[in-house]
Amino acid sequence: MLLNIRRFIALLVCLPALSLAATLATPAFRIGVAPHSSARVILEMYQPLRLHLEQALQKPVEIVTAPDFTEFARRGMAQDYDIAITTGHQARLLQTDAKYRPLLTYQADFKAVALVAASSRFGEPADFSGTTVLGLSASSLVTLWGQHWLMRNSVANATMQYVSASDSVGQLLLRGEGSVGFMSLANYQNLQPAVRDRLRVVAESLSMVGRVYVLNARHARQQGEILAALKSFGESDQAKQYFSRYQLGGYRALESRELIVMEPYANEVRLVLRQGK
Repeated sequence: MLLNIRRFIALLVCLPALSLAATLATPAFRIGVAPHSSARVILEMYQPLRLHLEQALQKPVEIVTAPDFTEFARRGMAQDYDIAITTGHQARLLQTDAKYRPLLTYQADFKAVALVAASSRFGEPADFSGTTVLGLSASSLVTLWGQHWLMRNSVANATMQYVSASDSVGQLLLRGEGSVGFMSLANYQNLQPAVRDRLRVVAESLSMVGRVYVLNARHARQQGEILAALKSFGESDQAKQYFSRYQLGGYRALESRELIVMEPYANEVRLVLRQGK
């Protein structure tokens, strides 16, 4: 009897250590967020979601990003993410070419804008011919829209310079190191006032589907559970503060055609990936 009691006590002592070891051995659930801003800002923005999903899914969750949109697409195609949060054209690419499953998007409209320094002499499309223009990467939706805008307006011999984040685009425009820069309307609105107030919009896109959450097909059996966890986060006070701060409006379901119409932009990402840019 004494021996059995000792074994029982030893088991109780070992259980916390075994539980900790099991937790440490559980692979983290990786949420990949497209690099629409600096890594520091992205980690801060998505910290409440990370904490909520850790509790809901009972496993470690980590937020990761990539140096640029092209590398983000490349890593997504390589199945690096359990959930990818990215703009509609990359969501379409991951859906069709890597079998990710669309989950939801934000209520707020997504638009791209062309910006110049408020004091700049540049204003009409013809002014940008032969100048340096700024985008986020070769496969960024706002950059692709900007390139289409330049072509539609017959802007000749403009040199595209790729920049790591929207706040860097703003700073370079203010320093005169680019004539026009492209970013999302939301990122423009969320620039520091000292930067935002010294820029002006010269063109704006039509509404497009914004950041979309897509789920890796390896979690297909958990799709309902994961979607429910996202929706419950969307109802939390932390999420409402996040939606309000970044003017996102909240979560909503995707309409089937919203990603289909992004196919032309998705195809441009395919071309960039094939070219190894």
